[in-house]
Amino acid sequence: MAFAAHDPTRHSAYRTGAAALLIAAVSILTALGFQHLGGLQPCELCLEQRYAYYAGVPLLFAALVALAAGVPRWAAALFVVVALAFLANAVLGVYHAGVEWHFWPGPAACSGSQQLTTSAGNLLDALKTTNVVRCDQASWRMFGLSFAGWNVIASLLLVFLGLRAANEALHAR
Repeated sequence: MAFAAHDPTRHSAYRTGAAALLIAAVSILTALGFQHLGGLQPCELCLEQRYAYYAGVPLLFAALVALAAGVPRWAAALFVVVALAFLANAVLGVYHAGVEWHFWPGPAACSGSQQLTTSAGNLLDALKTTNVVRCDQASWRMFGLSFAGWNVIASLLLVFLGLRAANEALHAR
């Protein structure tokens, strides 16, 4: 099935994929902005939730290039991979939000008590190098949702857009 060779940007899969790319890019740039400009340091789980964006943004771009090159099956495959990555990310975001609301325990590395040295001589040195951002305390909330909660919403939207773009790419006319 031939893809609209004259102008792939007019195809619905391209527009849907571009919307997904824009949302993913704005989401990760917002998180990085809050970190570097706003001074809010991410916890271990926050950093893990960024992996889907770090992979998803270039994969979405590659899918758009594949559409423009006239290979919609490759684009569809990339859109599905992105959708699966963000589905996993949404699950991780739900887990993290549950940790913040104390529905279940989080990883000991960022929500449990930290082991400090028992040597009085090394205590001050240990305190200087120990800077743990807790996973069970939301550093910011808007409308009752923390970054983890907003990540769930963004990730589910990206799952929807990725699957929709894949479907549209496969049914190109």
